[in-house]
Amino acid sequence: MTELLKLAGASETPLNLQRTDFISDQEVRWCPGCGDYSILFQVQSVLPKLNIPRENLVFVSGIGCSSRFPYYMNTYGFHTIHGRAPTIATGIKVANPDLSVWVITGDGDGLSIGGNHFIHVMRRNLDVNVLLFNNRIYGLTKGQYSPTSEFGKKTKSSPMGSIERPINPLCMAIASEATFVARSIDVDTKHLAATIERAARHKGVSFVEIYQNCNIFNDGAYKPISDKEVRADNMLYLEHGKPMIFGKDRNKGIRLNGIKPEVVTLGENGVTADDLLVHDENAEDPTLAYLLTQMNFPEFPVPMGVFRNVFKPTFEELTAQQLEVAQARGRGSLEKLLNSGDTWVIE
Repeated sequence: MTELLKLAGASETPLNLQRTDFISDQEVRWCPGCGDYSILFQVQSVLPKLNIPRENLVFVSGIGCSSRFPYYMNTYGFHTIHGRAPTIATGIKVANPDLSVWVITGDGDGLSIGGNHFIHVMRRNLDVNVLLFNNRIYGLTKGQYSPTSEFGKKTKSSPMGSIERPINPLCMAIASEATFVARSIDVDTKHLAATIERAARHKGVSFVEIYQNCNIFNDGAYKPISDKEVRADNMLYLEHGKPMIFGKDRNKGIRLNGIKPEVVTLGENGVTADDLLVHDENAEDPTLAYLLTQMNFPEFPVPMGVFRNVFKPTFEELTAQQLEVAQARGRGSLEKLLNSGDTWVIE
């Protein structure tokens, strides 16, 4: 439903753009083998399908390896302040709702100093697309543990192991009532491109967590689930309206046992596909989507895909409505406003 709405900034006539139209003249300066290259390629590949002129696109980033992204896009962009990209993006979108606004952030930038801003851009349902590159490490500052690093992670800043519980980005997004929440991974390029395109076509805030490998400071963080030999058994690809089935032989599934999910084998103890949990990304109640975010490896396969996709009025639409009502009352006077209500004189 939400993906049928007109995209902000889209042209009424075909533009015939190509991926190369979105490549800037700047040298890409990430480490060779970094997962960011994959994400950049997929974003540049998806944008021509949206039929949005480059002058109607804005990429906003904070600080970190991921935040170099705007330099490499042949569009408008801002490389802003640590953790504050959602704030800048809010101002841009409210000032010009016809722009397609993208926030590029990482697990450090978006969930530590930017955690508060992250929550509010989600709950306000601003029509922006937030891509969070999650490599579970601070890469730009050379390998300190981040808000998503696993408990016990040994790094330069936690030589005896981190004693902090990691933040789950999807949990935060759903708890903040984000209207589109998804997850993908850098090595599954087809899935990543499809997920980014769905996020872009959503009317309202879209949040995509992207598992991204930092091959210098946290290499192989996702190998136990992402290697081709084990991917089918250790990942669950969510499909709306379909039972949750996974496994190399497509013989495993997820069933609810009370209010807890459990892994079952089809054909054992009379278990059939009819017993499995059916994915409903359009459910207004976020309970099931939140439950899926709690499925972690190795106890469960890691869910990939769209967790939630619902429609609510956007922040900029509601702002515009209030402005129209205020303007309909006639022009005001700043002088009268400043001298109205409770005033006092200091002598």
